[in-house]
Amino acid sequence: MISSIRTSVLSAILLASTGSIAIENSNSSDELPVLKQESQHVAAAKRISSQFLRSHYKQIELNDALSDKIFHRFLRSLDFNRNVFTAEDIASFSKYKDKFDDAIERGNLAIAYEIYQLSLQRREQRYEYALTLLDKEFNFEVKNDKFIYDREDAPWAKNQAELDELWRQRVKYDALNLKLAGKDWTKTQELLTKRYKRGIKRLTQSTSEDVFQTVMHSFARSIEAHTSYLSPRNAERFKMEMNLSFEGIGAVLLSEDDFTVIRSVVPGGPAETSGKIKPEDKIVGVAQDDEEFVDVIGWRLDEVVELIKGPKGSIVKLQVVKGTSESTVPEIVTLTRDKIKLEDRKAKSEVYIPKDGVNKDRKLGVITIPSFYNNLHKDVIEEITSLKEQNVQGLIVDLRGNGGGSLTEATLLSGLFIDRGPVVQIRDGAGRIRVEKDIDGKVYYDGPLTVLVDRYSASASEIFAAAMQDYNRGLILGEQTFGKGTVQQHRPLGRIYDLYENPLGSVQFTIAKFYRINGGSTQHKGVIPDILFPSVIDHKDWGESQEENALPWDSIRRENYTTFGESGDIISKLTALHDERVKTEFNYIYEDIVRYKSKKEDKTISLVESERLKEKTENEQRNLIRVNQRLVKLGLPKLEKLDDIPDEIEKELEELDPFLDEAANITYDVLAAGKYAINSKNHQ
Repeated sequence: MISSIRTSVLSAILLASTGSIAIENSNSSDELPVLKQESQHVAAAKRISSQFLRSHYKQIELNDALSDKIFHRFLRSLDFNRNVFTAEDIASFSKYKDKFDDAIERGNLAIAYEIYQLSLQRREQRYEYALTLLDKEFNFEVKNDKFIYDREDAPWAKNQAELDELWRQRVKYDALNLKLAGKDWTKTQELLTKRYKRGIKRLTQSTSEDVFQTVMHSFARSIEAHTSYLSPRNAERFKMEMNLSFEGIGAVLLSEDDFTVIRSVVPGGPAETSGKIKPEDKIVGVAQDDEEFVDVIGWRLDEVVELIKGPKGSIVKLQVVKGTSESTVPEIVTLTRDKIKLEDRKAKSEVYIPKDGVNKDRKLGVITIPSFYNNLHKDVIEEITSLKEQNVQGLIVDLRGNGGGSLTEATLLSGLFIDRGPVVQIRDGAGRIRVEKDIDGKVYYDGPLTVLVDRYSASASEIFAAAMQDYNRGLILGEQTFGKGTVQQHRPLGRIYDLYENPLGSVQFTIAKFYRINGGSTQHKGVIPDILFPSVIDHKDWGESQEENALPWDSIRRENYTTFGESGDIISKLTALHDERVKTEFNYIYEDIVRYKSKKEDKTISLVESERLKEKTENEQRNLIRVNQRLVKLGLPKLEKLDDIPDEIEKELEELDPFLDEAANITYDVLAAGKYAINSKNHQ
């Protein structure tokens, strides 16, 4: 039943909705399709509700309270940024807010189709209005002119005039971004005209499945954060990802408003190995090898995926707006597509070479684990054996970016560092608890151990880190982890006896929760490191706790286990040494934290060209200072400007890893302290 505990990202694919809502009697294009529910959707809706009510971990009642949540989530799916509906529209639809439960139970989704149909008309009107704004070049020096880029929680527009103002801001924002990227007004007109006309064309290509997908996904996500409906096409993608054998760039994408966003990258894939693609980055353009870039803002997610994927060895170029950058000017990233296979996620090891020369005679081993794949523990045994032969005195297990994988492998990996004992507890929806244990009585590595995690470390990574922490077997270092402590199951909706012309898709839903052996859940809280590294993103702004309808944190009884002694005193001493180092080594992170917090509540961006150019110059100057600081440490000459950096030096800079360096420093501190040289023989 429980086959995987990886972070659920596939449901993110379902966010690519194409509509918004229109008023009655609006004049719509004859090209817009008239969408009606198909016969298979009646059965699919009933089977989905039955599956969730019968098998979900969470106790569910299909009632008016849940209907209200589905209704509002459905509206948000159609108009996430609240720039299409008016308050009057929302009020007119309120009569349906307690009808969605009955509609789903009966399999009659006529109300959802009615709302969606009107949404196509209204969004078409918005695009038509956007096109009229391109008739005259904008004045980009109007003082205090700003674009509100995040209106998720904003009030609905009172009237058409307010909607027009929101779209004026948006179109001017699009135009200014193109100007900052070097496009003149003629080219900007051409690109934006194509973008908005394509948006209209996309509306004409809407299908009945789009409506069904949107409403059923709204139903699923109103229950719980990792519960989802997968359309037949997305169900096929799910199979591809589970098989880990497909050709492309190795990235999981989702749709947010009009943008295609990187949700995660596949370890070992082209996106990850490039070092230039990160979660939260936005893809705004795609080009095939030497062809011109195609603007993909506003595209359906499946259309963007079709552009990006391709045969092994072919080249794709992406225009990427960095998710963590203040700049909106895209960077060009060139990738060679490859076959993404399980073997690309294999664990690997290296002997850490200190850069300060102080610890040059004290070798450390680093084992990097990208995911918890089948037979991971066997690969790690080989890496441990190799590192032992090289006489390493301490070991760092690097789980940064590791979103999880096999539960069995999380248990087996933990067993390499303890002789025997419980590793994780699992409770199902009926309250039954089972315990995964290491029982072989063998220890493959009994020396000092540190585990490096970050905010992307999730699920199986959290199980391993929590076990090492609860046993006091190793120090956990880095950022607070993601906090996903739930198990999902995937079920197709089709039956062997079905005679429907079109397939029914599938569902993914939560069936269990994980608990540490100390009784606490990893849900929401994740694993809090023994020594926290500075982070620009605060945990309360990130992770499972930010997922709507995520299951809460709770606890169960403590399992029976004994620890490897106490570590409180030594951790406080190690933390003090760490704090002294990061005052100088991580100055730039502290600067970013201050800037991030100061701008966190500001959901606007300037539409004044001179202000944006000033920000761009400041960002470039700040980056130049930081690059030069790194070059000085490497004994290399400073640069006059960032464009002057040679390719070989740029690659060397990209390989710098201050977080791993600090993890190594802490591990050396552990060695110097002596007391924390943990050995399985001390297991009491």
